[in-house]
Amino acid sequence: MPTISGFDNLILNTDTYKHCHHTLYPQGTEYVSSYVESRGGIFPATMFVGLQAYIQERLLRPITLADIDEAEAVTRAQGMPFCRENWMGILNDHGGFLPVEIEAVPEGTVLPTRNVLVQVINTDPKYHWVTSFFETALLRAVWYPTTIGTVSWMCKQIIKEAFARTSDNPDLLRFQLHDYGARGVSSQESAALGGLAHLVNFNQSDTVPGILAAMKYYNAVCPANSGPNSEHAGFTAWGRDQEVDALRNMMNTYRDAGVVLLLTDSYDHENAVKNILGKELKAEIENFPGVVCARPDSGDPVQVTADTAEWLMDAFGYEVNSKGFKVLPRYLRVVQGDGITLDTLSEIYMELERRGMAAENAIFGMGGGLLQHFNRDTLNFGQKCNAVRVNGEWRDVAKQPTGASFKVSKAGRLALVKRDGEYRTVRRDSVSPEENLLQPVYRNGKLLKKWDFSELIERSEAEVPEEYYYPVIEQMRAQDSAAVPA
Repeated sequence: MPTISGFDNLILNTDTYKHCHHTLYPQGTEYVSSYVESRGGIFPATMFVGLQAYIQERLLRPITLADIDEAEAVTRAQGMPFCRENWMGILNDHGGFLPVEIEAVPEGTVLPTRNVLVQVINTDPKYHWVTSFFETALLRAVWYPTTIGTVSWMCKQIIKEAFARTSDNPDLLRFQLHDYGARGVSSQESAALGGLAHLVNFNQSDTVPGILAAMKYYNAVCPANSGPNSEHAGFTAWGRDQEVDALRNMMNTYRDAGVVLLLTDSYDHENAVKNILGKELKAEIENFPGVVCARPDSGDPVQVTADTAEWLMDAFGYEVNSKGFKVLPRYLRVVQGDGITLDTLSEIYMELERRGMAAENAIFGMGGGLLQHFNRDTLNFGQKCNAVRVNGEWRDVAKQPTGASFKVSKAGRLALVKRDGEYRTVRRDSVSPEENLLQPVYRNGKLLKKWDFSELIERSEAEVPEEYYYPVIEQMRAQDSAAVPA
């Protein structure tokens, strides 16, 4: 049995069957071009992010002789042929770096689905097969963070709509959705990629791998905020009869932190809010030098969020803002981190609005509903060959399956343009290089462009047509608000 070094061997970061594909191209094939796109799905648009992390982590390290030896042993053990000559050629001709060029949309860009996001081509005719060889890893590196970034971006549009309808404080937008997803995601790498994608849209996270990834791959400076939160172990250890002491202890311990999140559902959530927070600890909460947050962690997320806000208003009072909606005192908020999804998020805001309460009364944490409830088919991501050059002659390439029209692929080398405010994927030879928005980001082992995290944020917050996100706010728009304000 071979000694397995780990998961950093680029030759093994693929599907086994890729090792037999180099012989399947026509004789005389010199160049193979392929592209990545979202072929549609549950959203009309995507926020592109994550490719830069993959390039830095995987493509700037050359393959070695040891990698080739290991890959050969593993691949042949599976009954698959292994062309050692191909990889020895890459090692000797290109220092072990993949001889490909990758061009992509600037990260953070929000654009409609069914547009080219990434395009790849080999740079050495001898290794035309390499374009598709690393499809498995490249596609995974693009679809996951882009899908999660898009989910987060759509959540932001929901929150933005709610604030526009009921709040006077749109400047709070980036602080309203916290990433709680680290424990609910499938791996640390997923937490890192999904976590950094979320941080393009919001400043709040407890997912440490995502924070590290934003700093490591995009030079992010302080990309996330958090604050003292609680878990049931620390509160239930005091016992039911001393729940008030457990809550008071946290307030006293983190008095100087500026914020504390108090779990209120260890036993009886309604009692904790109405009697412990609203009576026994009322004076201490009113005099707390910061914000106290009541955090229910069970029950129906729509009703429990609105109920909690109302109970707190009954005990602590409220103000009425310029739009006629009730707002808790500045030192008090509800934090709902259980059961939050795109659907429940909009439903909660609609319920708050229906009861005459402003959007800012509640802050949210999102876990599996942010980082885990999605797959490649959510936005129908695919990488397909679009052109080849054989014996000096370029050929358009496309698939046209009769059984799935959305899988019909684009033919010819591609470019992305923006005309009259609309993104369009066109043939590369139909536009000038200056008009093409795809930018070379990698070539032959070199990173050609490194986007700063601030640039991603700026692009993600650029104004876009309402049609990009209307499906996620449509129900909110349909809600009758005439009888809502207090």
